[in-house]
Amino acid sequence: MTTATEESFLNDLELSLKEAWKLLIDGKKDRTSPLHTPVVASVDSNGNPSQRVMVLRKVDRENRLLRFNTDLRATKVAEIGEQAAISILCYHPAAKTQLRLTGSGRIETQGPAVDENWENATLYGKRCYLAYPAPGSVVDRPTSGLHPDLEGQKPSADKVAPARSNFAILLAEIERIEWLYLAHTGHRRARYIWDDDAGAWESEWLVP
Repeated sequence: MTTATEESFLNDLELSLKEAWKLLIDGKKDRTSPLHTPVVASVDSNGNPSQRVMVLRKVDRENRLLRFNTDLRATKVAEIGEQAAISILCYHPAAKTQLRLTGSGRIETQGPAVDENWENATLYGKRCYLAYPAPGSVVDRPTSGLHPDLEGQKPSADKVAPARSNFAILLAEIERIEWLYLAHTGHRRARYIWDDDAGAWESEWLVP
């Protein structure tokens, strides 16, 4: 027997899309939500898929944007640049929902959105951008990349200030959403594709 919540969107394309965005918005707010840390995929210089878990920092449904923080020196920054294909995978076991989001990603280093994310970051979070050498660098021993004076303690605002030059954000403009809901009465799957001309989502049911 399905719950009242399931009955409200299980067979309704518009309500299923609304539910998908609600899960994303809740995921941004709730650190315990599985959607707080989705898998973000890009394509590397050799044409191979490159994946990593990232923290979801903002969801803007009206503009179809998801925002993440990143180190400017990370390899994904070069992979994505000003515009590149991007894919985001989310799964919420309790909500029995998988979301596959695709669209266009871009890296920004300056501007109000970058400043907002930097100001909202904790001192511990800002400390991560002081790692040296750059993330992904080969080293001859295990290391956090942080100076010993910064390890194991909360840094001051003055100490993390230089990290701002390594800070950037990843903006993902979502152009396609695949929603999969796992119901014991019968799974449901739908696809939503953004139509720029119409300024609306085109939707269709898929076989799960």
